[in-house]
Amino acid sequence: MDKQGLHCADVLCALAGQAVTLPADTLAHVRIVSLGKDEALFEMGQPHPYLYVIRRGCVKLLYRTAQGDEWVQDFMAEGAFFGSVTAMSPGGVCSYACAAIEPCELERLDYAWIEQTAQADPLWRTALLNGWKDYAIRKEWREHDLLTLSPEERYAAFVARDGNLAQRVPQKDLARYLGITPVSLSRIRRRRAAPTSTRA
Repeated sequence: MDKQGLHCADVLCALAGQAVTLPADTLAHVRIVSLGKDEALFEMGQPHPYLYVIRRGCVKLLYRTAQGDEWVQDFMAEGAFFGSVTAMSPGGVCSYACAAIEPCELERLDYAWIEQTAQADPLWRTALLNGWKDYAIRKEWREHDLLTLSPEERYAAFVARDGNLAQRVPQKDLARYLGITPVSLSRIRRRRAAPTSTRA
């Protein structure tokens, strides 16, 4: 692996709006992580101060209740970046878990190093700020959909924003993301697939 082959470089450039220079010590702070299908990347309550960029595959970010129920917060696929914000704070731990939906390859970046680099490089600061803005916007839309839309409208909004993922994630996980049962999701999909003239 060399710096030129890192996907995080492409993400940084996109967020900064121009070419971003990777420091000489980059490879000391970036690790390639491979996951098998259904393998956990990190768990709730675990110290894990890292930011991830997905090179290949798809993951789900999820909460688990004391009773063992799962609720999916989000899905991430190629080119996306994520990490538990609470775990990036000093002494913090992950507020959610992450598991692979498909075999995955990710780049793991030390978040303390990212912040340190951003303090010395204006372009890194811009990229970091825009990255957190993107994260906040996605969270805001997620909250909006859960609080204001019907299940069918939530599904339509998900397809509009992440249509490729709708065909990749298991139905049970998509139902958990939408806050409905797999049976209800099947009904919604059937209604949407039916010709307009035959819909009730």
